[in-house]
Amino acid sequence: MAERIRNGISSELLTDAAWRKSKYSGAMGNCVEVAPLRSGEIAMRNSRDPKGPALIYTRAEIEAFLAGVKDGEFDDMLA
Repeated sequence: MAERIRNGISSELLTDAAWRKSKYSGAMGNCVEVAPLRSGEIAMRNSRDPKGPALIYTRAEIEAFLAGVKDGEFDDMLA
């Protein structure tokens, strides 16, 4: 069995976060949720574990990631 890596802060500490997920998310909750934070950063968590860890990213980090997704840089991960 692969080692489970846990990273981030508890989502429960982000009491003001307004979490949202893609309309493409499956009924089984197979997606990530994101929430803008007052600090200007963006939190991300696994929708199957809403009380689990959240990773916090800067706007620049999310912008760079989304640009790469739009350019197809990660398409090979699903091949």
